[in-house]
Amino acid sequence: MADLETPRATADPFAPLQRDPSGAERIQRRSRTAWQDVRYRLTTNKLAMTGFWLLILLVLMAFFAPLVWPFDHYTNDLQLNNQPPDSTHWFGTDDLGRDLFARTWKGAQISLFVGVAAALIDLVIGIVYGGIMGYYGGKVDEVMNRFAEILYSIPYLLVVILLLVFMEPSLTTIIVAMSITGWINMAWIVRGQMMQLKNQEFALASKALGASSMRIIFRHLVPNAMGPILVTLTLSVPSAIFTEAFLSFLGLGVQSPVASWGTMINDGVQSMSIYPWRLFFPALFLSLTIFAFNVFGDGLRDAFDPKLKK
Repeated sequence: MADLETPRATADPFAPLQRDPSGAERIQRRSRTAWQDVRYRLTTNKLAMTGFWLLILLVLMAFFAPLVWPFDHYTNDLQLNNQPPDSTHWFGTDDLGRDLFARTWKGAQISLFVGVAAALIDLVIGIVYGGIMGYYGGKVDEVMNRFAEILYSIPYLLVVILLLVFMEPSLTTIIVAMSITGWINMAWIVRGQMMQLKNQEFALASKALGASSMRIIFRHLVPNAMGPILVTLTLSVPSAIFTEAFLSFLGLGVQSPVASWGTMINDGVQSMSIYPWRLFFPALFLSLTIFAFNVFGDGLRDAFDPKLKK
């Protein structure tokens, strides 16, 4: 009978590998700056990038589709009223025969403009107010913070609705109404960042070299707090878009015949069981826009602070 003894290994499995000493100090990959690292984490987040490209597509359609579409958003043609979607009118028509494809993208222009404008106003006021509040601290912080808390205690929609009742409804009125208390969250975010950063070495060095308080705040502290600021800005845009649509739905925002997603939804609700396309398309694109901003904002938050994923 043949010997079935297992053959022995001819080499020592614990012998160290032979390495080239010249490659010991070689850098395996190029180092990334903080912003490059943020961009890398953001671009590898598939859901966030889906929201980003969806936003790009919505913006391009909002501003270029009405330019090339053969129908406008305000011309009435009662002979074509309540036509279902077809090859001529892709989204159908409303009760006055107006093309819903053109009106949907015109409404996108208004909603995006109101959302971005209100968010930028909140950004400017929030950075200035929160920066001063957090940097100076003490009595200044206490007084300014109490004033912000008093404003925040007033219901947001109540302030907006009351202002729109006493003022003529328009895009300017809507933006002003939303900006009265909309900046408070941004101010508190900036305040927290200022309180963390003002005692860092770079801020103390700038102060020791004679830099003014405003220069330290806006030249040194605010740029180092841009991560949370950008995240808050991105997440405030969908809130403003929804508020505009809600006010227009109630009849307090954009007035007909101007196209707005809120007014279109209001018109579509009244006949949703008979002409469902009149409600479906504006509600769909409103939901997609809010979804895209929210997932992109969440991706930004995770990119600036990866510890939040855990």
